[in-house]
Amino acid sequence: MKFSVKFLLSATSPSHFPAPSVPEVAFLGRSNVGKSSLINALLGETVARVSSTPGRTRAINFFALHNNPNTPPKMIFADLPGYGYAKISKSISAEWPSFIEPYLTERETLALAVCLVDTNIPPQPSDSMLIDFLQQHQRPYIVVGTKADRLSNNTLAKSIAALKREHQVDNVIPCTVNKQNGTKALWSALLAALPA
Repeated sequence: MKFSVKFLLSATSPSHFPAPSVPEVAFLGRSNVGKSSLINALLGETVARVSSTPGRTRAINFFALHNNPNTPPKMIFADLPGYGYAKISKSISAEWPSFIEPYLTERETLALAVCLVDTNIPPQPSDSMLIDFLQQHQRPYIVVGTKADRLSNNTLAKSIAALKREHQVDNVIPCTVNKQNGTKALWSALLAALPA
């Protein structure tokens, strides 16, 4: 998929959110799981800042995707702050529920949450908590396994099976940003989630 992409804004409060308009896709996951890298791979350009330091994204960053620059956006990507990194100050972590939870639970234009999990490490309780949270609030979501290129096919299959079992989900889409493997399947899932 090829879109004309425009950065809209960074929000640290519900009052900062853009006015609801088109369907939104939220990208969530632990710090350093590869949210920004995956967004860039999907869009075919560097729009989301990638940092080797976990916890750099501390706001929800909104990106509008246009079929061409002169038309209204078709959808919006929302890059959310990561969680589960111990070195992030408690004061910042304490602020997150004030704007992330309202976004996930109350945002009327949120069409899909993309939950990123790392295929290179064992299933994490914090990821299960996120999935449970989305289920409790009846929010549509999919689970994507990042960094799949670092594993052999056999090891990756075992990792995906463990993630599905531990997180109690039917499907985990393996993705790599370097070889673009899995991005086509992910685009299909994203577009299928959009209202007709």
